[in-house]
Amino acid sequence: MNLQAAHTVRSSADAVDAAGVLLRDLIDYAGLFPPASLTMAASVANYDAYSRSEWNWILGRFIVPVARLDEFEEAFAALPTAHGTGFTNWRLSVLPASDPVADVARICEFNARMAGSSSGRRAVVESVEVKVASGGEVWALSGVIPAELAAYFEVPLPSCGECIAAVAECGRRAKIRTGGETADKFPAPESVVEFIGLCAAADVPFKATAGLHHPLRSVHRFTYQPESPSGMMHGFVNVFLAAAFLRAGIETRVAAQLLDEQSAQAFHFDLDGVGWRQYRLNRQEIAAARQAFAVSFGSCSFTEPIDDLRSLHLL
Repeated sequence: MNLQAAHTVRSSADAVDAAGVLLRDLIDYAGLFPPASLTMAASVANYDAYSRSEWNWILGRFIVPVARLDEFEEAFAALPTAHGTGFTNWRLSVLPASDPVADVARICEFNARMAGSSSGRRAVVESVEVKVASGGEVWALSGVIPAELAAYFEVPLPSCGECIAAVAECGRRAKIRTGGETADKFPAPESVVEFIGLCAAADVPFKATAGLHHPLRSVHRFTYQPESPSGMMHGFVNVFLAAAFLRAGIETRVAAQLLDEQSAQAFHFDLDGVGWRQYRLNRQEIAAARQAFAVSFGSCSFTEPIDDLRSLHLL
């Protein structure tokens, strides 16, 4: 079956076909950030609603700046009493400010306070995402961030080799920016493949952020404004399948072609795996890539990716 026809009926607890393995815990919600730029109250309410939806198994972490943790805590406490199938334990990923030591202290205080909460719902910071310019910065910041926090270092693509090597030596994780609000923020497929290939070779897990609102590579508006310019955007199915294929040993040249793929008919999902053109991954290879390598991507929208997946009959 091609991607548009491959549809397996499944509940939120039974996403066991290849598409379900690829999508589970994939989308970290970043409603606070552009182009959505929602208020804290709206973002927290949205995440709570998404955690109660039938697609909650695709929902990952809530992303919030360290500087706004107090604001998050207020909005979180103001949520209605937990009921139904929503998350009782929220996983947070935070973006630090300019003082790493103070930020880490704030994270530790927040987690300790949440751990002592007597309410039926808790939130815990489990990862930190920080932008760096060099391998030296990776080493310096890694020494400050506690080992129990997963640390994702957003690296500059022109010099990503040095930074990824440092990330590997520190036992940390990498992050790639795959888009933005203007065309120049979208890296070429070859640059994305280089980053993923270096991570695979160094056994460095990674996450992506920005510009991945749609499953397949395609042209869309860069923001939600009606007059916003349009341009080619990477697809998250392309990116995460390319990562799984690269981890399984596919040539980088072929992986770049996969990232550039725009045809839904080129992908074939079934219970046992996925095929793209003449290449194939089994379900176990997809699961291994997602669990230990290609972790997630941040998106300011959860409904937009879900709607697109449904239109492609992947949900």
